Amino acid sequence: MVKVGVAGYGVIGQRLADGVALQKDMELVGIADLAPTLSIRALKERGMPYDLYLVEGADKAAFDAAGIPVKGCFADLIGKVDIMLDSSPGGVGAKNKERYEKAGIRAIFQGGEKNSVADVFFHGYANYEKGLGAQYLKLTSCNTTGLIRSVDCLDRKYGVDRVAITIIRRVADPGDYHRGLTNALQMDKAPSHQALDLMTIMPHVEATGILVHTPVTHGHIITVVAHGKQGKIRKDMALAAFKAHDRIRVVRIEDGFLGNASFFRYARDLGNPRGDMYEIGLWEDSIVESGDHIMYAINIPQESVTIPETMDAIRAALRMQPDAASGTAETNKYLGLGKWK
Repeated sequence: MVKVGVAGYGVIGQRLADGVALQKDMELVGIADLAPTLSIRALKERGMPYDLYLVEGADKAAFDAAGIPVKGCFADLIGKVDIMLDSSPGGVGAKNKERYEKAGIRAIFQGGEKNSVADVFFHGYANYEKGLGAQYLKLTSCNTTGLIRSVDCLDRKYGVDRVAITIIRRVADPGDYHRGLTNALQMDKAPSHQALDLMTIMPHVEATGILVHTPVTHGHIITVVAHGKQGKIRKDMALAAFKAHDRIRVVRIEDGFLGNASFFRYARDLGNPRGDMYEIGLWEDSIVESGDHIMYAINIPQESVTIPETMDAIRAALRMQPDAASGTAETNKYLGLGKWK
């Protein structure tokens, strides 16, 4: 049984902990954090299903005052695991890496860290094999993760050599206040980092993109224009490939999926914790042919979309499965991906 720890119990960390707990061939040893946040307090009210360890600088008295049990310090957690999932604030993970190196354990970092923190910039489907046995891996961002899922899906089936993307990006996560209250759209300079990151993971694809920030919180929407390497990808061909992918949920506007909020509401109605959805949504109605190109639109549930690929990264780093097909299949099985089809 692979022993896993999670550093940082924030938006991503709490979802990573839940994701590991669902993997029957992994054991979540514990989580580590700095302060008795609302997420930690909610964990306490749930009966502390996960052991809590305190990182350096934490005030244990504050946890004691809130009645939150503490199992030990960060060093204690590091000493008990085979691999750490680091979802600390950007820059903190790079400092934590020094501790992981000293302890001789592997680690996986989230998209907020610089690529230089890891040996491999990782995606479960597109380059799983590069992560086999790697000491340090870094996940792509939420948008890049979902984008690569869809492009890789077409590429594996038909071959893709060029893509152009437009990202309509939510401005903050639900519950965040640090971005302020806005009523405007904001442009980023092109090309977007997601297009550049896609080319890093899939160097055989030429990509460019534009990003627009929007004053919403429930998900990003990305439009993709893709060109088939071996010839035109027709709508029926693209639709068949997307429907066969366990991490892509193909939906229709006429069924009520009007936009990003529809996915969030549907996930809550399904009873998914926090309204999470591991799959990207893809509108069947958005798939159109334009000359030699195929165009489509996807919804990115930014808080949870990277969780499956992080489970894949554990499997690759520790050589639990030898290739992308078997590794992603195990993750999908335990997370229940594709069961709704």
